[in-house]
Amino acid sequence: MNSPNMTKHLDLGCGKTPRNPYNRETIFGIDIREINNLESTVSIVQANLSVESIPFPDDYFDSVSAYDFFEHIPRVALDFGSKTSRFPFIELMNEIYRVLKPDGLLYAITPGFPNEKSFRDPTHVNIITSKTSRYFTVPHLHAAMYGFTGEFEVVRKIWVHPRAEYHPHKHGIFNLVRNLAERLVGECSHILWEFRAKKS
Repeated sequence: MNSPNMTKHLDLGCGKTPRNPYNRETIFGIDIREINNLESTVSIVQANLSVESIPFPDDYFDSVSAYDFFEHIPRVALDFGSKTSRFPFIELMNEIYRVLKPDGLLYAITPGFPNEKSFRDPTHVNIITSKTSRYFTVPHLHAAMYGFTGEFEVVRKIWVHPRAEYHPHKHGIFNLVRNLAERLVGECSHILWEFRAKKS
């Protein structure tokens, strides 16, 4: 059984192998598909985060990651029968904020506009730009007008080639030089968000 003092990480859209970018002691994952997890050290739950809440309590995780995931969450969901609309991406960002502990970290990598990878997959419905982060981070918090109730601060927000940034603890000089070179020649296709949850 996990000790309540052990650090915990949640990977969204994890597939069969949840990532653990901060090397937390306990790993959890969520995927839209039912995953028969054979590795007993990792707990994977099934949920559709476009329509469901994150099935964990408030202030539970030290960190949350989302690798190539945000682009699959709709910005707007319309119900023509009831003539109502929802904002699933705003709701998901609220949920991420809710389950993070104070000063908990969000680590997200998403293909970004104008790179063609943001449109290539026909299931990409949420196009992220270099300024989308302003809707969820201080001092802007533009998404508050749409129901966002959290408050993140930016730790890092940069364009990356995802290969070099899938593990944030690997920041050797080689990776830094390679990332700079890829930015200079336009090979960076993804936006990396590293945000801290500001909670009292």
